[in-house]
Formats: sequence, structure tokens, C-alpha cells
Amino acid sequence: MSSLLEIGIVVTVVAVVVVVIATVVLYNRLVRARVRVDEAWAQVDTDLQRRHDLIPDLVATVGAYTDHERAALTAVTAARAAALTRTQPSGREAAEDELGSAVGRLLLLSEAYPQIHADTGFRELQTELADTESRLAFARDFASHRVATYHQLLETFPSVVVAGAFGFERRPMFAVHDETTRQVPGAAFGGEVRG
Repeated sequence: MSSLLEIGIVVTVVAVVVVVIATVVLYNRLVRARVRVDEAWAQVDTDLQRRHDLIPDLVATVGAYTDHERAALTAVTAARAAALTRTQPSGREAAEDELGSAVGRLLLLSEAYPQIHADTGFRELQTELADTESRLAFARDFASHRVATYHQLLETFPSVVVAGAFGFERRPMFAVHDETTRQVPGAAFGGEVRG
């Protein structure tokens, strides 16, 4: 009888240890996935900031040649200011869409001014914006993948049990809704930078 009791105690202790180890492993996996999501969004934020930093130079360059196009310049400046006030991906979508549209309209407007395209600074800005948009598209795709992987962990067994017990929550996706923000700014000029 005593040996059965000892076996029962050992089995119970082993089962508890296995459950604790599994919980720790799943918890750490969820934490790693959440950290990767945060890192991916930090890269998106860095690329967005780079784009935001280029816009004042673009507005100044275009404004030097198109004094009477103040509405377009003001729209870009206002859209940039609105985008800078947003910090979370869910609140940033519409602001970034509007900024991308405003920049696209400004670049299309600049098409009517050949002297702008002769400006070396404008061509360099256009190239930098195109590079930034490419980097941004990659960073957004990467972040979306990280979020999807994290959400998959939150919704699959047995990690769903650990996620629920420790309060892990879904993270927002950052989707671009406006087609003009999906286009590289150089696309307004037939996909190439004019020289």
C-alpha cells in the first residue's frame, strides 16, 4: 500500500512539474513573439519617421518653384502634422494614408513644372522618398507577418490557455487602405527618377 502511495505522489509531482515547465515554455514563447511584434513596429516607425523627415524638404523645394500652389503644399504639411500625432498602428492608418495621398498629389503637381525636375535637390529627394517607401513597404509586410504569427500563438492550443491566463492581447495590424500610399513616389513619373 505504501509503495502505491509513493508511486501516486511521484506521478503527481512529475505531472505538476511537466505542467509548470510547459507553462513556462509557452509563456516565454508568447513573450518572444510579442517582443518581435514590438521590434517590427519600431522599424515601421523608424521608416515612417524617415519619410516624415523628408517631407519638409520636399515641400520647400516644390514651394520654391510653385509659389501659387499653396493649397497642395499646405495639404502635405497638415497631413504630415496629423500623422506625427499618431503613435499606435491602429490610429496611424488613416493619417498615413492621407499623408501618402497628399505627397502623391504634390509629386503629380510638380510634373507640370519642368524646372523642378532639373533641380538636383528635388531629384535626390524623390530618390530618397522612393527608397524610403520601398523600405517602409518591406517593414510593414514584416510587421504584419510578426503580428499574424503572434495572433496564431494566441489562438492555438495549448498557448491560448497560457495567453488567456496571463493577459496576452491581440495587437493591431497596420494596413494601408489608400492605393496612392502603396506606390513609390517615383511611380508618379513613370517609375523612374527624371534627370
